[in-house]
Amino acid sequence: MIIAKNIHKYYGDLAVLKGVDLHIKKSEIVAIVGPSGAGKTTLLQILGTLDKPTSTDKLVINDINIINLKDKALSKFRNKHIGFIFQFHQLLPEFTALENVCIPAFIANKPKQKVIAEAKEILDFLGLSDRFDHKPSELSGGEQQRVAVARALINKPDVIFADEPSGNLDTVASKSLHELFFTLRDQFNQTFVIVTHNEELANMADRKLEMKDGLIVRS
Repeated sequence: MIIAKNIHKYYGDLAVLKGVDLHIKKSEIVAIVGPSGAGKTTLLQILGTLDKPTSTDKLVINDINIINLKDKALSKFRNKHIGFIFQFHQLLPEFTALENVCIPAFIANKPKQKVIAEAKEILDFLGLSDRFDHKPSELSGGEQQRVAVARALINKPDVIFADEPSGNLDTVASKSLHELFFTLRDQFNQTFVIVTHNEELANMADRKLEMKDGLIVRS
């Protein structure tokens, strides 16, 4: 599913990633842990095609070497194959929950009525059938994050990258979100790569990768 070889990332003279190698299998849930400044989020952004490595020998996702893709093709690949969940849900405040979920599919030029029907189905699956027309300000933190999960799922991506997805939630909402990831994996066979400081979530994962000083030091 994901194969990365010798990823380096520099910001000026600062080496953030120092030759990261990893191999993640399809339908795996992998947690990336480590202290702040270890390079976890930078690695996640590069794997998710939101940032580019300074250099790498290989970066393959779903059998496609994304390093060779031009910007337009890379955007299309990202929209089709990758979903994102962030600590701060990044919902657009002027749109309803349903509209927020639909946006990635509309960008992919999918039929409007089909997209709306699928978005409602996902929101219903996530227990939000009575929140379709609510804007983010009218939702709880846990509900907002579930809308963000629905948005990540709408294009049926192969892999979902999550950056501290429960970092802004209370204990009950965090536990619910963590359990949801495993339910989604079991139902849709999706791959999850999760950066987290939450030990409970990290220990639930199929595999835990520990980063320190720009390298994976333990698996």
